[in-house]
Amino acid sequence: MPRGRSTFIKRQKEHTRQQRQRDKAERRNQRKQEKAVAGSVDEMAELRQHAAEQAALFNRGADEADTAQESALGHHVGE
Repeated sequence: MPRGRSTFIKRQKEHTRQQRQRDKAERRNQRKQEKAVAGSVDEMAELRQHAAEQAALFNRGADEADTAQESALGHHVGE
């Protein structure tokens, strides 16, 4: 039993619709992967910067403590 032209056109349209849906999903997944890679690079840079800031604060605190200890010891030695 031969199918009519309208059935053929409907099948073609459905096939085209499904293909567009697959293409769209593929593009969406690709964007997610690119965003995840870019996000991890940004996170690493941010973590490095934060670590450097913490190290600078820690070093500054250690320098101030050393200076305070030296001045306290200097006063005791001078007395």
